[in-house]
Amino acid sequence: MSITRLAALGHEEPTLLPLARRLLTVAESGLPSMMLPGGEAFAFTMAGRQTAAGSWTLERRGTSTRYAAITALGVRFLPEDRQRAVLGGRTAEEFTGLLIESLPGVTNLGDAALIAWAAAETGHPKLSDALARVDALDEEGRPQYTVEAAWVLSAMAAARDTVDVERRFSSARDRLLRARIGDSPLFPHATGPGLVPWYRAHVACFADQTYPLQALARAHASGDGDPEALAASEACAARICELQGDGGQWWWHYDARTGSVVEGYPVYSVHQHAMAPTALFDLTDAGGSDFGAAIRKGLRWMTDVPELAGHPEPMILDELGVTWRKVYRGDPKKAVRAARGLSTRVAPGLRLKPLDRVYRPLSVDRECRPYEFGWMLYAWHGGRI
Repeated sequence: MSITRLAALGHEEPTLLPLARRLLTVAESGLPSMMLPGGEAFAFTMAGRQTAAGSWTLERRGTSTRYAAITALGVRFLPEDRQRAVLGGRTAEEFTGLLIESLPGVTNLGDAALIAWAAAETGHPKLSDALARVDALDEEGRPQYTVEAAWVLSAMAAARDTVDVERRFSSARDRLLRARIGDSPLFPHATGPGLVPWYRAHVACFADQTYPLQALARAHASGDGDPEALAASEACAARICELQGDGGQWWWHYDARTGSVVEGYPVYSVHQHAMAPTALFDLTDAGGSDFGAAIRKGLRWMTDVPELAGHPEPMILDELGVTWRKVYRGDPKKAVRAARGLSTRVAPGLRLKPLDRVYRPLSVDRECRPYEFGWMLYAWHGGRI
């Protein structure tokens, strides 16, 4: 018998269930305002601005196809009336249809893969059109950014019960597994040389870990089983959980060669409440280990932010329908990241500890992006335990 992820959270740590429900309410209330006029696209971000009186207002900025596709992936788990409330009167399948119609103008592989993934999961009849666009953009033998390569595999895993994608599925699966460096359990930023400058080719981000581990877990679960893919997913998950901060932080930059942390900050809200849960829950569903303790520890960070202990500021703004995007150092031109990236290139593990005292993570990025809520809905309303 399976139970929902929210029910499992309430069973394991009852005090966190109200927090998860609160966040999901914020997501559903905030997403409609992130839609552009006309109801056919989502903004890239909502930027907060404080008035002279001290209150906050929000401004929509930009447009994002990938964020719209991720939102459709998450919203599909809501009842139909709530899907329509979030997506300008459309269901997730109908909204995905708009994204499919836009594919001739989509030139980014990641965007196309997410649309194909959404088409597969919403059962859209034009799934084959979306997959054809992915095929056209995914030049064989060309290195890709790891995140986008992972989305391709997730799309193929979701589609393989509906259409024949076995050749493309195998190619995407092998590409991800080959991308790792030596025996490291972590994934690099790109699947091959040429996309990233040599001096930071060893630096990978948190997204470079969660999307591949999720894709490989889903690949294992989508067919007759793939122990090698499951083992790779499990090893990556275990390592990022070992490295998780004492306050539940999911760190930002890793050394893909050694499996260590290069630079922890920024700490992003979306990693805490959505991306880590999404990937780790999917791994457990596929037959992997239970990483619930790490998920709960990360979720708790949303209200117990140790970085802001002396400068209290809420990360969740219920009345605005947003969660602030990240806590960061505020160092000029991301100097700490650059210094640690360069130093660990030649001396793996070098920390340059004085930087932690000079540039403390006390700044809050007051933005919120629609994909953050899309993954949140996916994480907590999807799957099974």
